[in-house]
Amino acid sequence: MRSSNLKGILLCLAATMSWGVMFPVMGSALRYIDPFTLIDLRYLIAAAVFLALLVAKEGWASLDLRGERAWLAWFFGTAGFAGFNFLIFRAQQMIGKEGVLTASIFAATSPMLALLTNWALRRVAPPVWSFLFICLSFFGVLLVITKGNLLGLATETRHLGASAMMLAATFCWVLYTMGGGYFPAWSAYRYTAITNVLSLISMGVITGGLYATGAVDVPAAHAIALILPQLAYIALIAGFFGILAWNMGVKILSPVNGVLFMNAVPLTAFIVSAILGVVPAPAQIAGALVTGTALVLNNVFGRRREVALNGFRATKRRNGRGAPQGRAGHAADAVACGDP
Repeated sequence: MRSSNLKGILLCLAATMSWGVMFPVMGSALRYIDPFTLIDLRYLIAAAVFLALLVAKEGWASLDLRGERAWLAWFFGTAGFAGFNFLIFRAQQMIGKEGVLTASIFAATSPMLALLTNWALRRVAPPVWSFLFICLSFFGVLLVITKGNLLGLATETRHLGASAMMLAATFCWVLYTMGGGYFPAWSAYRYTAITNVLSLISMGVITGGLYATGAVDVPAAHAIALILPQLAYIALIAGFFGILAWNMGVKILSPVNGVLFMNAVPLTAFIVSAILGVVPAPAQIAGALVTGTALVLNNVFGRRREVALNGFRATKRRNGRGAPQGRAGHAADAVACGDP
């Protein structure tokens, strides 16, 4: 194994494991503070660090947005940082201790949801076998939510509403990830830092509105002091280091390889939750395995399809007829776009 590949593997693994630990850490913090204030504090800290890194890497000129589509960067940042975090962690809080398991398994479905989003936005339909694996991955999610009691899903209105919020949150993250393609001239550092900073506008408006209407109480200073260790972890380790390690690892391994490491998110969350006393039921473990297997199989089939298409293109070029055009080639590319 080349040293660069090993570095990419370690970076992707470190990133996804840091995200897996994040869900139990958030669960402990949510006992003392609302998710909206907590997320605001998290990304205030992370934005400062990302801005410092961006200036160090690309200079002060990288902060100049004149002539850039700042409104679009704000939209994607709002979706990824405010939409994903507000929705998924509020839903986790609604479910309670077991919300950690549900939230982490939803996060692992983002590559599959990306295929559907790519289909809706770009009119690129996934292959038929991808639909089968998408259904399989969400069947695994249902096993985690219901602990195997699928018939009882309709009566669990609290879990049903929270699960809908988590699905919407995952869509927000997929939208943010795909948004990077609208800024091809921006580095990963710039896209992350600028969208993070612009999302703070939306976060402030949303949280301020919740305070003003009384929907959320302004937290006391002692409550914030109690969650400082958790805040440090989710802002600096899962937030700054996790995202940076992921971007670097995926750049080395490619998205189609990096996406496999999303299986480490629920695996890590389940292990940490079990250590903390929230032991997953057998059906929940089975559900996580089903979702992980669907992700791996979709990756394997996608690789084989891409190899076949590349061989077909090479044959066409040798025969002087050019590479094949149309939906087939683009659909293969869509398989690799599901990394979070």
